[in-house]
Amino acid sequence: MFKHILIPTDGSELSNVAIVNGVKFAKEIGAKVTGLTVTAPYHYVAVESMQVSDTPEQYAIDMKALAQRHLDVIGQAAAQAGVACELIHRSSDHPYEEIVTAAQERGCDVIFQASHGRRGMRALIMGSETNKVLTHTKIPVLVYR
Repeated sequence: MFKHILIPTDGSELSNVAIVNGVKFAKEIGAKVTGLTVTAPYHYVAVESMQVSDTPEQYAIDMKALAQRHLDVIGQAAAQAGVACELIHRSSDHPYEEIVTAAQERGCDVIFQASHGRRGMRALIMGSETNKVLTHTKIPVLVYR
């Protein structure tokens, strides 16, 4: 049924658990995996301490290293399972857009994504990338909680 699975990660523990299960799912159905992580671009005016203390060049280096750590989790899980895997790092203030775009560009037929399960005010304030993906794509989304 599914031949190409996009697995986005934000590096959280829940994302790491979803990665393990997404790769296991891919192996069971004979699908390949594309792993994606999205980091925030540098902003000259920012509230995040990392952006305030870094130069744009150092911030880019730091974000590349962070992205590589996140993607290594997917790459290692896929390698251990014997699943074909491609890894992508993108930079955006809107991760959901990059998730949807990457899935479309790579020809993925399902997105396997973790959800932190935020509800109520917390979801309203913090937002839900998973909910945004669900409402902005026509590609099926399997939500792991």
